[in-house]
Amino acid sequence: MTRAGCHACERAEQQVERICTELGVEWSTADVDSDTEWRAEYGDRVPVILVDGKEHGYWTVEEDRLRAALSS
Repeated sequence: MTRAGCHACERAEQQVERICTELGVEWSTADVDSDTEWRAEYGDRVPVILVDGKEHGYWTVEEDRLRAALSS
């Protein structure tokens, strides 16, 4: 979950893209402000990382933890 104009989101997207590319895992982004439910759930914690639709982390990418989750 990202937000337009969010510099932390831009950094997180770059990290997730790099990690997912290395692991051969598909990924995507969604604008938290495009949906009222997403904004209510995640809006104060962007960027939010979801793995298989479940919240994995927020604000920063914990690389080792994300790699482990994507590799299992």
